[in-house]
Amino acid sequence: MTSTLPTTDPVPLLDLASAHAEVADEIAAGWADILARTAFVGGPRVAAFETDYATWSGIRHCVGVGNGTDALELALRALGVRAGDECIMPANTFIATAEAVARAGATPVLVDCDEDTALIDVEAAAAAVTERTRVVLPVHLYGQTAAVEELRAVLPEGVAILEDAAQSQGARRHGVAAGKLGDIAGTSFYPGKNLGAYGDAGAVLTDRDDLAEAIRLLRDHGSPRKYEHSVLGFNSRLDALQAVVLSAKLRRLDDWNAARRAAAARYDELLSDVDGVVGPVVAEGNEPVWHLYVVRVAERARVLRELHESGIGAGIHYPVPVHRTEAFAHLGLGSGAFPVTERLADEIISLPMFPDITPAQQERVVSVLAAAVRR
Repeated sequence: MTSTLPTTDPVPLLDLASAHAEVADEIAAGWADILARTAFVGGPRVAAFETDYATWSGIRHCVGVGNGTDALELALRALGVRAGDECIMPANTFIATAEAVARAGATPVLVDCDEDTALIDVEAAAAAVTERTRVVLPVHLYGQTAAVEELRAVLPEGVAILEDAAQSQGARRHGVAAGKLGDIAGTSFYPGKNLGAYGDAGAVLTDRDDLAEAIRLLRDHGSPRKYEHSVLGFNSRLDALQAVVLSAKLRRLDDWNAARRAAAARYDELLSDVDGVVGPVVAEGNEPVWHLYVVRVAERARVLRELHESGIGAGIHYPVPVHRTEAFAHLGLGSGAFPVTERLADEIISLPMFPDITPAQQERVVSVLAAAVRR
């Protein structure tokens, strides 16, 4: 694939500026309306976004909360998770997945991931089930969904599935949207996500009325009505200013995800004859949204350094598996506990990926990467 506009300019890992410019006028008008009404928490803007996101996802309920980590914790609490319970999750994830489990008082039980997709190893998850297992948390990593239906088939009755859908807004598995595959899901609208706010924000998604009602109660101080508090809750509400941002971006998200898919296909072609680079593998039945485009290389530290020295904004998601963090050292899982996860942590590089990345930018990324791995 050849571009007519080669570039030697730096290429960022993520460029939010063009997306922000596209929605700036619409957001300014929405914010002006909120400022005039002084309706900052809850209200019609939040309700409208929740309805629109639920409809877009084909899910009955979207409940806006303060951030993605809160979304997972509140979902766990709505499922009845408490101290002494175990929640199975992949070691290859951002720490927030384990953090939410620990904050809910339960124990995160880590398992390895699949070598090809980096998603949770279904057989490992099934083998980790004990009588204390309450929930399994598959993480829809890098923009493609875990095999939730395969997990469901091997889990005992009564073990719930909570999807960590923070990186998969718009992704599908066998035609079903991420967030609708399990009992409940948590997603993040952190600014760098496919659907990103102008700060922290998140949501809980579910088809179950009882879980949605529990989340609405928990997010607002356990209060069904003002100054009535039936349970001990949290202060984790999606504010109206962020709802305006998310509504404006949601109207464009299908186009932005399509642009990411096109960029991923372009990377696939450009990298097809580059020895020393292992590209991403899409699981059968998955329709990813390419939150990240992750490759594997040997001598990762050197290759990454050379990319950065050439102005290529590559990253690592994630360099330290959960069991190797100081925060979860108490789990007693040392090096070698999860060999696939640990190998990935030493080899993966996230290449620049955003809807407006140009063919010329991608050609430059691959050119620098190819030169680095040849050395």
